Amino acid sequence: MTSLRLPLAATAALLALAASAQAAPHGQAAFIADYDLDGDGKVTAAEFRTVRNQRFAATDLDKDGGLTEAEYVGEYQARLETQLAASDETAERKAEERVRQIRQAHVRFGVLDKNKDGRIDAEEFAASGLRAFAEQDGDKDGTITAGEQQARVTASR
Repeated sequence: MTSLRLPLAATAALLALAASAQAAPHGQAAFIADYDLDGDGKVTAAEFRTVRNQRFAATDLDKDGGLTEAEYVGEYQARLETQLAASDETAERKAEERVRQIRQAHVRFGVLDKNKDGRIDAEEFAASGLRAFAEQDGDKDGTITAGEQQARVTASR
């Protein structure tokens, strides 16, 4: 029985990894689709900042300059629902993915709220965006293009 645990655990981990790719928020193709404003197949730092600023403003429903956990998770859930609706996964797989992704969104909120005041302010949101952009910009030229190798970012999240 013990000898089966390691292979089963490895299989479960691989299945979880494969499932997470479906709604991964920072896959390169999804990243480019989300931030490429002019449709040229690449994302400049200016395009990225524009979309991030728009997203922050739209997510800050009460316009108080910060994102509550409900605002942050709610915005992500809306994007996730769009992704899941377009998916050809079974209803059961979509439900599992929804639960997993929303749980992770709550965790991300706690990580991004660096000063632990219960909200993500514009500076905290911008800092997380800079890290995401840096991860995608493997050649550090300020532009993300398809097929670009992701950078290894060692800064703490």
